[in-house]
Amino acid sequence: MKKIITTVLALGAVTFLQAATITLTVTDTRLQTITGFGAACCDGAMCPFGSDTNPVRLLYGPQSKIGLNIMRMEISPNFEGDIRVPEWGNWDSPYDWNGSLPSAKIVKQRGGIVFGTPWSPPGEYKTNGTAQGGNAADQGNKRGKLRADCYEKFFPWLNTFLAWMKSKGVNVDAVSIQNEPDWWVSYSGCLYDPQDLVKLVKNYAWMLDRKTYPGVKLISGESLGFTRNFTDPLMEDSTCREQIDIVAGHLYGHAPLEYMKYSAILPTQYGKEVWMTEHSVTDNIGARLPNWHEQLIFAEELNECMQAGCTGYIYWYMRAHWAFVGTGEPVEVDGKKYTIAGNTKNVLLPRAYVMSHFSKHVTGSTRLQMKGIAAVTNAAYEASAYIKGDSLIVMAIDTTKNAQNLKLVLPAKVKSGVHLLSTGNEAANLCQETPIAIDEPVNEVIVSLPARSLNTYIFMIDKGDTAIENVKHASVEGPKTYFDLQGRHLDKPKGLCIEKRADGSSKVVFKR
Repeated sequence: MKKIITTVLALGAVTFLQAATITLTVTDTRLQTITGFGAACCDGAMCPFGSDTNPVRLLYGPQSKIGLNIMRMEISPNFEGDIRVPEWGNWDSPYDWNGSLPSAKIVKQRGGIVFGTPWSPPGEYKTNGTAQGGNAADQGNKRGKLRADCYEKFFPWLNTFLAWMKSKGVNVDAVSIQNEPDWWVSYSGCLYDPQDLVKLVKNYAWMLDRKTYPGVKLISGESLGFTRNFTDPLMEDSTCREQIDIVAGHLYGHAPLEYMKYSAILPTQYGKEVWMTEHSVTDNIGARLPNWHEQLIFAEELNECMQAGCTGYIYWYMRAHWAFVGTGEPVEVDGKKYTIAGNTKNVLLPRAYVMSHFSKHVTGSTRLQMKGIAAVTNAAYEASAYIKGDSLIVMAIDTTKNAQNLKLVLPAKVKSGVHLLSTGNEAANLCQETPIAIDEPVNEVIVSLPARSLNTYIFMIDKGDTAIENVKHASVEGPKTYFDLQGRHLDKPKGLCIEKRADGSSKVVFKR
């Protein structure tokens, strides 16, 4: 393995730095807390893994090399024991709720979060009488929507899914209303206008059985491009706001700092989590693995989602040659099949190790405000910073061909550290770990930022330094609102509850 020496210099020492130096100031202002990272339990549309639990065993839990902790699964439109094959396809894995069950069990055993998303409710609930979205030759212009007389059946249907999963040993942590309600498709789908979702949540979400399934959270409809017209109405209506726990969306066609950043404003203000629940980067590359430049683009997307206020990031397929685990299958391009070198079935791919920079270290941390590197889409240099227990974590990405020095001004003195470095797809260039030697506690250090690299710098805070204990929030002015521990709004707070400030910060308090 190639050795990389990370040199740290206390400022004021005699130095000879040939590379340019970029200064990044990490403040003591806290932003969102990161719930985690994950992927969907599939390696094809509506193709869950069934009995093959190798992908989740490789990817999930602190004992894995990657450290994912959130798994997305489809809530198929069929009921328990009903494995009717949809007329628009024939899937290898069982197209009912059994398909993701074995993987869900492993994820839960490893302390992870599992949530379900319907691509369509049962066909008999819809205007076109099928789970198919309606955009197909045999459907004409029959847009598949939830029938008005079936709104009251929707949440009881979700309850049957929760009950079945619980009976099989899996307590589902959250359920979503709909995958891409704004996308008219030829496969499984269901269309909703923003006001349809408001009507559904406002009048019927109380039917989600939170008493029988305590702690289960409700996720908003996951729009295709994380657009505000699908998120803001649910936050602007007080009844909907009490029911929705997580506001979610996808990134197709819109970078995180374009739409998601603004869609996150109201949810954050009201103490909701913000999850990016589906996207894939370079999934159309054909018969090859992603090159290193494309891996850095993926790293930038992860970083930009954090900058946009995201608390949970869930990738699309877990197993694909452009994802985290190899398929071992040839790829067809223009009618010809090609074998891809390195695409070995159930073997970790380079992109998984890129993800691990975030999933292994940023999960459970709180993002810190920083100055010096602007939050810009696909910038030459990107960075973000976090606090987690006694650790200060800085993520930095250099997409240029030139190495830099990175001067870090930290909000507390640090006494030691480690540098995790990835510079290429080869195993020897992924997640190289070297110690950061610090002679005495300092709060200003210089570290190396190699060319075309993804870097995680983890510093241990000197406990003799109390600066970080005086952490402040962006603003504490303005009215405070209160929620119960399930995130529902309280008019008169009493007992243990969540106090939400106008700046989006929150804490658990006790009110008499």
